[in-house]
Amino acid sequence: MLKDYREYMTICARCSNCKFIPQYRISSYKYAYSCPSISRYLFHAYSGGGRLATALSMTDGRIEYSDNLLDIIYKCQMCGACDISCKYGMDLEVLQPLYEFRVKCIEDGQLHPVHMTVIEGLRKEDNMLQKPKAERGKWAEGMDIKNITEDKVDVYYHVGCRYSFDSELWPAVKAAVNLLKKAGVNFGIAGKDETCCGGRAYDLGYLGELTKYAENNVEMLRTAGVKTVVTSCSDCYHAFKVLYDKIGMKGNVEVLHITEYLDLLIKEGKLKPKKNITATVTYHDPCHLGRLGEPWIHWKGEIITEPSKRFHHEPPKTFRRGAYGVYESPRNLLKSIPGLKLVEMTRIKEYTWCCGAGGGVVDAYPDFNMWTANERLKEAKDTGAEALVTACPWCIRSFKDAINENGDTLKIFDVVELLEKSIQD
Repeated sequence: MLKDYREYMTICARCSNCKFIPQYRISSYKYAYSCPSISRYLFHAYSGGGRLATALSMTDGRIEYSDNLLDIIYKCQMCGACDISCKYGMDLEVLQPLYEFRVKCIEDGQLHPVHMTVIEGLRKEDNMLQKPKAERGKWAEGMDIKNITEDKVDVYYHVGCRYSFDSELWPAVKAAVNLLKKAGVNFGIAGKDETCCGGRAYDLGYLGELTKYAENNVEMLRTAGVKTVVTSCSDCYHAFKVLYDKIGMKGNVEVLHITEYLDLLIKEGKLKPKKNITATVTYHDPCHLGRLGEPWIHWKGEIITEPSKRFHHEPPKTFRRGAYGVYESPRNLLKSIPGLKLVEMTRIKEYTWCCGAGGGVVDAYPDFNMWTANERLKEAKDTGAEALVTACPWCIRSFKDAINENGDTLKIFDVVELLEKSIQD
């Protein structure tokens, strides 16, 4: 509950570490900001520390709900950048109180009207895009893929809402299927019976929806006898691996992102990139795959879930929150492709800049979403890369929409698309 984090809210000293990348990582002050919200709105309330102060005032009964207050709460991608940077300054828990603040808003009936429409669609159609659930497996038509509700498989390939319904992005999941087949993996999908992971609903504050879909997915896996889940969506990865664990429902299922799994298959010699792809690319770390794609919190190998045990263990530099996410696997895939040159942006790995789509911003504040995406595209172009490559459908959608809006020529790819091109016979 929000009140459980009162100590963190009280100790926040307004040092502004939550707004910027730690100085030792900055090669250019042009890209010093880590938080899109404070970078765009330039008022302390829109930072992680500012939201902690607002949450404290709400917890202590000094303020009441208003349109301005809800604007501050929801103009945030929940990307976790504030939390990562704070660990080098005050070593506070910043992100979880922001989750709890949103949960409290929902409990108190303070709903964003656009988010309400999204959640109503989720409850009706079991997806975050308000598309007919009967069309969820349409992307796989004619591909002859096993279904885990009918066939015995070793691996469940969970596609996710965005990849299932956004036909422009289907090449990425079709490429993943082709590579899994080529490697001889015994895998299956759920097709039209696949449902949302519930992760994005939780980002909006709807804890009940996360619990509901966690129960649905865990029961489906139990019935199918599947022990390994592979997904191409970083949001789904975060939900299955981190959020389900947070609410005590992950069980003993192994959760891997498709880039992790393909990296293993290459190392085992089951896939061999051969075809030369001459291009210079830069890689964008998705928030939910990187800094948020790890157990709730690590401390020397132990997963610590009680707030009272997470406070000021040792000097913060002994622990890098966010350092245990999926960073190397997608880069390994790119480096395995002959002729491909990888150049890095300034803000990478746990200090990545968000694509702009998280936290319901893509639905409620599309202008803020596009502004954030365009900031990242500028950074990508500054590297001299011809293409921006990532491993998340929501990031790809944001960048494609931004390019369509600004007329840029930068190309956008999923990592798996490039890998398949290099492995094609």
